Amino acid sequence: MTMQRDVQGELRARLHGAAEAYEPNRERILARIERGMVEQERPGGHRATRPVLWGWARIVSATAAVAGMLAVGGYAVASAVKDDPPRPQTVAVSPPPVESPDATSRPPASPRATPGAGSGGKDEAGPSSSPTRSAQSRPSASAPALLRAVDDTEDGPLWSDGSVDPHSNDFWAQSNVTFKTSEQLTALTVQLKVAQTGGVSSAGAWRSLPEGDFTFTVAERDGFLVYTWALKEGRTVPKGEWVFAGQYDHDRGGRDAKDDSYVIVGAAPDRQASVGGTFAARDDDEDDS
Repeated sequence: MTMQRDVQGELRARLHGAAEAYEPNRERILARIERGMVEQERPGGHRATRPVLWGWARIVSATAAVAGMLAVGGYAVASAVKDDPPRPQTVAVSPPPVESPDATSRPPASPRATPGAGSGGKDEAGPSSSPTRSAQSRPSASAPALLRAVDDTEDGPLWSDGSVDPHSNDFWAQSNVTFKTSEQLTALTVQLKVAQTGGVSSAGAWRSLPEGDFTFTVAERDGFLVYTWALKEGRTVPKGEWVFAGQYDHDRGGRDAKDDSYVIVGAAPDRQASVGGTFAARDDDEDDS
């Protein structure tokens, strides 16, 4: 039995090889058929005297032979490989697409206030040429203590003034605190108090000095909305004129700023000065007297 299986295996292998190596020359066979047809139609000679029926019989026989050879070859291939196990097939699959990281995770830039941009705008400013809005505009839970009120607009190197921005309207207002210093300051705190006259809430803030030089807070204290800017340790304020502004919404109508106030405390290398005041309208006649 073992010998018979070996013989069958060897025979199957040879048939398999012969079937794979066999390539019937179809063109050569068709050429022979075509030559036979031409010789049948050629006049003269002993081939032309053969009956037409015999010529067609040769063509049919040749065609049948070609078909038989192809059938035998296919049968031999099928017989040789019918017991072979099917070869495993692999299918290429494209990898799943990789989602791009979100490009919209980036934080928005802080808005900038533009002086004199037009009436009613919330980013309108006073005399400064390039003010920028403070990063924090909502009330802070840890606001500094209230500074002692000062009613003097000049002290040492400091001079100050408080005014309501002329671009304020029936729903929104901006209070400007302007000061001048004739000396470089090594410490500075500016505090603006806006009285709660109805619907007063912070709408932003800015200052004409670099934002990174100050710590800013805004909070509600004792019936006031309090804005505070404090110069960071190691920073200085150069000589010149500077503006700090608080912006806020309020109930509809003309708002009275008579109870609003500000305080500025600064320190030069050899002295300390404090100035402050209110936002009430000044009487020109009183100032001239």
